[in-house]
Amino acid sequence: MTHTTTQQPARRTSAAVVPVLAFAGIVVAVMQTLLVPVIKDLPALLGTAPSNATWVMTSTLLAGAVATPIMGRLGDLFGKRRMLLMSLSVMVVGSLIAGFTSDLLVMIAGRALQGFAMGAIPLGIGLMRDMLPREKLGSAMALMSSSIGVGGGLALPLSALVAQHADWHSLFFLAAGLGVVSIVLTLVAVPESPMRAEGTFDVLGAIGLSAGLVLFLLPITKGSDWGWSSGTTLGLFGASAVVLVLWGVMELRVKAPLVDLRTTVRRSVLFTNLASIMVGVSFYVVSLVLPQLLQLPKATGYGLGQSMVVAGLCVAPLGLTMMFTAPVYARISAKYGPKVTLIIGMVIIGIGYGAGLGLMSAAWQTIVIAVVLGAGIGLAYSSLPALIVGSVPASETGAANGLNTLMRSIGTSVSSAVIGMVLANTANDVGGVAVPTMHGFRVSFMIATGAVAVGLVMALFLPRQRQATKPQLLASSAEDAALERAHEVLGGFRGRVLNTAGDPVARAKVTLIDRRGRQAGATLSGEDGSYALAVPAEGAYVLAARAAGHGPLASSATHSGDDRPVDLDLALPGETVPA
Repeated sequence: MTHTTTQQPARRTSAAVVPVLAFAGIVVAVMQTLLVPVIKDLPALLGTAPSNATWVMTSTLLAGAVATPIMGRLGDLFGKRRMLLMSLSVMVVGSLIAGFTSDLLVMIAGRALQGFAMGAIPLGIGLMRDMLPREKLGSAMALMSSSIGVGGGLALPLSALVAQHADWHSLFFLAAGLGVVSIVLTLVAVPESPMRAEGTFDVLGAIGLSAGLVLFLLPITKGSDWGWSSGTTLGLFGASAVVLVLWGVMELRVKAPLVDLRTTVRRSVLFTNLASIMVGVSFYVVSLVLPQLLQLPKATGYGLGQSMVVAGLCVAPLGLTMMFTAPVYARISAKYGPKVTLIIGMVIIGIGYGAGLGLMSAAWQTIVIAVVLGAGIGLAYSSLPALIVGSVPASETGAANGLNTLMRSIGTSVSSAVIGMVLANTANDVGGVAVPTMHGFRVSFMIATGAVAVGLVMALFLPRQRQATKPQLLASSAEDAALERAHEVLGGFRGRVLNTAGDPVARAKVTLIDRRGRQAGATLSGEDGSYALAVPAEGAYVLAARAAGHGPLASSATHSGDDRPVDLDLALPGETVPA
């Protein structure tokens, strides 16, 4: 079990924090679709077989899947900003390695390092939760969560333009440049979060999860090449099941696990993660279908005959619409809650794919599809971190959002494998070249619609959450401090630790103990004696304070829904404080 420890949070946060973190998220998401415009040419460019060239894409996916939960946990323990900078730095190194080589193995290594940066997205969400006031948190997390789709959507036309007019290695140098800019902006504008989780890093847990994920995702991404019923594919699926079960048993016995499985099986977290997989499936379908439809020659009878750049521009509204849905999400969620927003987003996605079945005969129709799907996916993606953040302790925000990001990645991996298989099996052979058919495109859209329907059912099982505008109990030592910082945590106790003369006591340890005598949180008071502790649920607690040169104090306090301060006076014996 892990607990929260903090220093005093910064009272003022730069207005640049949100755009800088969102930019970092967009930059790392670009790595996922950076090579899509040249994917057909990779075998020739790297001088290898098509089955080997696919590893250039697969390595990025696997590295991103492994990195997201691990970097989230490292951020909770050692600082989210520090780990964010590390993720971006690794991405820059990987981009430079890939930019200077045409060797397959070296290219795969560079692409794996690029994928490692995907851990930046849950780290950014965690930083936002730790630093932003409540009234700004919803739209900020929505933008950060949507950066996965925004980066992927905007990368298509940008990389197509570069690949069409310059050497394809320029794509990697462009990625490295974006990474350097993001690092500089982060260093200048983003402070380190004061939130920390106690405990140590679960090395065995990280190894076990990494091995299980690789064994699971490998057959998903390579199953079409190996054969879905081949011994290799089935053997890897079986091995992944064994490894993940053993990993789960081990995590339940570790005091400070990489992933708190007891938290992940909570109804709110479990069904959010299951819905995330379905949203990931639906998101990737449009990215696979529309570019191919747009670039197929008109001689096929259904292809739209557009250039690589025009095809990318037609799909770009997907990412742009996702970006602009963040403030819309904030308003809807403030009134109805993130669960309702998730449901609305999934309904819009279903409408987009349903309408798309009949809107594939002109380029402008693909733009309409991209806009509608972008709005739905943007709302759905924006809701996911809010649902997770509202269900886990602050000390587990990074790891929990890392796991949620992983669920989305698994969804996109499954989507890539299934849609790739569908398009291959329904393709026509034209001069030895497999050409996707309109039937295959429509079946793909129907699969996406089915995935959204399953996700919608999962969302309906989510418990009701309080509306975002409804304030929860916050304890503070003075009215002005309450007004300034009341919204920085989701709910809990705030106040000051005082000495005999009524002066503030800095670096006093304040511990929150639940009715069963278990530690529910801990923090150190700031220089002005102030402290803040989030609570997992309403009820009776004991606030214990201790400082050098002072006797210990234990005061009972009840989190019951109003807003009164809880000051801890070390000059007094233990007392009961109705809060």
